[in-house]
Amino acid sequence: MPQSDSHTSTATRTRIDVKEPPMFRVIYINDDTTSVDFVIASLVEHFDYTADSAEKITLDIHEAGAAVVAILPYEIAEQKGIEITMAARAQGYPLQIKLEPNT
Repeated sequence: MPQSDSHTSTATRTRIDVKEPPMFRVIYINDDTTSVDFVIASLVEHFDYTADSAEKITLDIHEAGAAVVAILPYEIAEQKGIEITMAARAQGYPLQIKLEPNT
């Protein structure tokens, strides 16, 4: 006579709600010392802008006093801000970068 298996197997499903990371605006603040060439180069290098679009954004920063250059998850925005600030300081520029929640 075959033996019956008295063990029952139950599968449990765990639901994990994954939220999108909060997004932050990376804002360049205009100053009278940081060169236009440095700002353009930083936009091209760190945010993959074309030279033409970086030049337009640089003009916007100059005319308006500040401009949003990217909207990124906080950790990435913070890292780019640190990298660009360090590069600016290494060249003697006081460029300020601000992060704000993108509400």
